Amino acid sequence: MSYEQFAYLYDELMQDAPYDEWVRFVKEKLNKYQVDGKSLLDLACGTGELSVRFAKEGFSVTGVDLSADMLSVAQAKAQEEGLNIPFFEQDMANLEGHEEFNIIGIFCDSLNYLKSEEDVIHTFTSAYRHLKDNGIFFFDVHSIYKISELFINQTFTLADDQLSYIWNSFAGELPNSVEHELSFFVLDEQSRKYDRFDEIHNQRTYPIQQYSEWLKDAGFEILEICADFEDTEPQEQSERIFFIARKRPSI
Repeated sequence: MSYEQFAYLYDELMQDAPYDEWVRFVKEKLNKYQVDGKSLLDLACGTGELSVRFAKEGFSVTGVDLSADMLSVAQAKAQEEGLNIPFFEQDMANLEGHEEFNIIGIFCDSLNYLKSEEDVIHTFTSAYRHLKDNGIFFFDVHSIYKISELFINQTFTLADDQLSYIWNSFAGELPNSVEHELSFFVLDEQSRKYDRFDEIHNQRTYPIQQYSEWLKDAGFEILEICADFEDTEPQEQSERIFFIARKRPSI
């Protein structure tokens, strides 16, 4: 399956994602840490679901994604809502040409799609460069528990009149990684037959301590690490880990 095809299926597959919880979470933490300014860079913004939501909450949003087709969907959504959101096709590990922002976010476990430790490190460095002094950096990742216990060797299915899928997950080649093999069956309205598309996604995560070290090395002060949209520290069976860090001004 090409990203063009996947981009237009993505929103239907993600319709139950807790996007409003991300917005609530970010707003509460910005208030807690008394962040001035509402310029927000949404990295790996995909089809713009969160970009649009943040913009409707009064943030000045810029979106970045690697997929032109995802961005095409995102731009259409923004225009439909009457929102002026600039979107850019870039790799979040190699940002360039942007102003500095008050807030940068990498949401929906998008960081887990980076292929190597170097890519994560470069992304943190890019985020640091594009934040104003004392700006806030948010990201969330799958826990090691979720990768190893809830994904690997599991099968997920959906049977619907318009769209069905079979989703198999296997251990990846690298530590704490998973390979998702997805087969989609999409109804062609004209022929009334189903077209099949196949997609492979790879995700990798790291221990909390490793993320913390990379953040500190990039120049960040870690404000908070919590789990599953709550104000509690990660536990053994936490599934989604949230990091909130502040850019320490360079001396």
